[in-house]
Amino acid sequence: MTDTATDTGDYTPPKVWTWDKESGGRFASINRPIAGATHDKDLPVGKHPLQLYSLATPNGVKVTVMLEELLAAGHTGAEYDAWLIKIMDGDQFGSGFVAANPNSKIPALVDHSGPKPVRVFESGSILVYLAEKFGAFLPTDPAKRAEAMSWLFWQMGAGPMLGGGFGHFYAYAPTKIEYAIDRFAMEVKRQLDVLDRRLADSEYLGGDEYTIADMAVWPWYGALVKGIVYEAGEFLQVQDYKNVMRWTDQIGARAAVKRGRMVNRVMGDPASQLHERHDASDFETKTQDKLEPATAEA
Repeated sequence: MTDTATDTGDYTPPKVWTWDKESGGRFASINRPIAGATHDKDLPVGKHPLQLYSLATPNGVKVTVMLEELLAAGHTGAEYDAWLIKIMDGDQFGSGFVAANPNSKIPALVDHSGPKPVRVFESGSILVYLAEKFGAFLPTDPAKRAEAMSWLFWQMGAGPMLGGGFGHFYAYAPTKIEYAIDRFAMEVKRQLDVLDRRLADSEYLGGDEYTIADMAVWPWYGALVKGIVYEAGEFLQVQDYKNVMRWTDQIGARAAVKRGRMVNRVMGDPASQLHERHDASDFETKTQDKLEPATAEA
């Protein structure tokens, strides 16, 4: 139970809900009850067939990790341009981005390698698309493939309980609501137990192979147990999930994962921020500490 609860319990929903744009707290400026573009803005297109429009949230990191893993595995066709989408500035509501993803959420991928551009949105869908395009990180054996796909879709279904549920009410909501925090903390701990039990019996989520399932789950749950998101480790007693901790460290040590975490990052150490990525050499020459040594902020 939390000791900062201020929920009075006296709210009665009206018969008809109406939008109060001032009631959204920290994210009021980017949330609205309608879809579609708010302004005209074309998306930039770089030199590579694969164009990624994203931000280094956990969902964005899934895809940049996948692309860097593909390149590390020798798939040169996975070279990509990564463009920064500043969601707090409303970039996701530009007409070009809405054309790439009508849901106005990052990440969005456009593949220009064929006769016509192919748009792919939703992070899980992008992972599957890339895995099938390059024949990598998704087993062909039916049983192993099914296991990896099951864990991928487990994350897609479970993630909103962690991010929009626990993370929002624990870290971001303008009012600390004891019931909401307790409800979602219980569910997140259950999810961590699900992962811990699986990883007690298996090196990776899909089995003995590193797959897109690990790439999907790690940016959320690995970041959670390492305190990268929400700073809730003590609150959730994450050290109790020893198998999750082992797996988190194992994935995090991969060179491609380290690079993938840097792409489209705008927070933290400037040396870890590569706002845009257009070439492998950018990791050495274009991180924010090198571009703005006098003004870059942590």
